[in-house]
Amino acid sequence: MGNDLNHTPRDGRALVIGLDAGGTRTRAVLAAADDGHVLGESTGGPGNAMTVPVPQLTDHLTEALARVVPEEARARVVSVTGGFAGATAASEDDPGTGRARTALTEALRRLGIPAGRVGVCSDIEAAFAAAPGTPSEGLALVAGTGAVAMRISGRHATTTVDGDGWLLGDEGSGFWIGRSAVRAALRMADGRGRPTVLAGWVGRTLGLPVDVLPKGGIPSYDRGGAVPPSGTAPHPTGVPGWERARREDFRRHLLPAVMADPPIRLARFAPLVAEAAAERDAVAETILSEAADHLLAAVRALEPRPGERIVATGGLLGPEGPLTAPLAARLHAHGLSLDWVADGRPGAVALARLAHPS
Repeated sequence: MGNDLNHTPRDGRALVIGLDAGGTRTRAVLAAADDGHVLGESTGGPGNAMTVPVPQLTDHLTEALARVVPEEARARVVSVTGGFAGATAASEDDPGTGRARTALTEALRRLGIPAGRVGVCSDIEAAFAAAPGTPSEGLALVAGTGAVAMRISGRHATTTVDGDGWLLGDEGSGFWIGRSAVRAALRMADGRGRPTVLAGWVGRTLGLPVDVLPKGGIPSYDRGGAVPPSGTAPHPTGVPGWERARREDFRRHLLPAVMADPPIRLARFAPLVAEAAAERDAVAETILSEAADHLLAAVRALEPRPGERIVATGGLLGPEGPLTAPLAARLHAHGLSLDWVADGRPGAVALARLAHPS
């Protein structure tokens, strides 16, 4: 991405940088220190402070910063704040925070950016600050590939619920939903689970042979929780034509196809669940309902006060997110509501501006 420095008066005004460094990419924003006007944006490689080695993280930050700050403007940068996955503003002794600060300081040195103030916080703390008014107190909820809830006090995370990763937690996340879809497919195939279109959809997404997939659709009485018509004998899997031998072949092909990818890749099946739920697939509807229950439990564990602000981010809770409506309804019953932000870039810029004395 480019920048607008060439289209602004060369009046020597101070500049700030905000960084949103996540597991997929690093995004940098250059803005005016006085009014926060965005002058440019750029991207670099992954920025998770706990999973990306410091030398590589330094390279990714250098890449993003070099793209967004022209060389002739670098001396005007007075403050930089980076919101990093795997870091926190609450403790300088946190391992991820130390790694992020080391990498960011070195990247700035390489580029000759003499920022007087360099701040490091978590990407969630930055996202919370991205809400209107740059709030300093309240709750943050993230539901994307992972899921975590935090209490923010003085713009620092003081209490964390879940965010324990795919192996131990992240309940209600995109990973959790995607894994539930594959489990539902396996349970349908071995005879333990209800019929669901997810079996065929997951199989096709994984590139399984067509002849092992269930043929035809799911009977209408297996959708939306309805019961079979009187006198209707249930099929062993609910799908005529999907006999035991083909179901065994389905399982034999599906398991190695799933195991061939990193576990977190299961999150790619979450959109299938949302689509199936929209078509009234009862299994998919149950998965989304349980995901919303998990997120509600995470928020309630923070002991929210009625009317307390909850800033939410992540694709599952966005304007088109499949969990937005069900979670909002659950929160409303507790006197709570969601305030959604797209990401932490505006928050990182706001925090950088706050760190620069006017």
